Amino acid sequence: MKKKTVVLGASENPSRYSNMAMQRLQAHGHPVVAVGKIPGNVNGMEIVATPPAEADVDTVTLYLNPTHQKAYYDYILSLNPKRIIFNPGTENEELEQMAEERGIKAQEACTLVLLSTGQY
Repeated sequence: MKKKTVVLGASENPSRYSNMAMQRLQAHGHPVVAVGKIPGNVNGMEIVATPPAEADVDTVTLYLNPTHQKAYYDYILSLNPKRIIFNPGTENEELEQMAEERGIKAQEACTLVLLSTGQY
């Protein structure tokens, strides 16, 4: 099943985990919406600096520390995803609680591990 995923904190830098996640998501056939501070492109996936309105988002996977997440709270919640993945270093009790109050699953996990173990 293909799961549209918003990668928040996307980067063109191949050593960044967000970049690796974008590529692995694409390799697994999941549509990727990449949002980053600096516009760019990774394997044909455009990274946009202005968060786009999206429908039918399954997952938001975070690659921003909690301080930088605050500016995106409204955007993340407006997507009404089924889940938000808090990758290592992005754990945020405040956003997790806001998500769960709206029926959005908050999952502290690693997107790369979930993909590699078939749990995505």
